Amino acid sequence: MPDDRLDRIAPETWTLDQAGLDRPGNKEIQLQLFWDYQFNLEDYPAFQEYFRTHRPPLLAAWGRGDEIFGPVGAEAFARDLPDAEIHLLDAGHFALETHGEEIAGLVRDFLGRHAK
Repeated sequence: MPDDRLDRIAPETWTLDQAGLDRPGNKEIQLQLFWDYQFNLEDYPAFQEYFRTHRPPLLAAWGRGDEIFGPVGAEAFARDLPDAEIHLLDAGHFALETHGEEIAGLVRDFLGRHAK
């Protein structure tokens, strides 16, 4: 999905990301995370049961055009949390960079209603 706000992503962002990736020991940490992903699905029933039982407030601000974490991932929360607030933005994977002000507004509003 083309995004007319890509000019909001600073051109040096990839350099900063790479510097973080190049930190000593980070390669091993990332490999462990990738390894652990295979076990996520077996934990989903426990997460879903927690959601159904405890009904925590949930805000999902998601890029409708995210090719890595598609909108179906956000919409799935509604099955167990019917009161979930799901906002599918006209954005891709870098929604925070391209729609930061909009997401910040959603978060402020959400916390204003739910934070105690």
